[in-house]
Amino acid sequence: MEQILLQNIWVLVALAIWTLPWKGYALWKSARRGEKWWFVALLLVNLFAILEIVYIFFFSKKEISHEK
Repeated sequence: MEQILLQNIWVLVALAIWTLPWKGYALWKSARRGEKWWFVALLLVNLFAILEIVYIFFFSKKEISHEK
């Protein structure tokens, strides 16, 4: 298993580069909205940013601004 990972280190790097921005944005958004359970779930579950993308686009609805 170690040998496979060492031979394909670029795959791990690519996955990290893909996952980190999604995770960061989803964690930031859930913290700003005060959604503690989502924050914990997003922090602990790592499925190559699938959960983060679902949260961002489907569960965190845009806030309505009443500013003029």
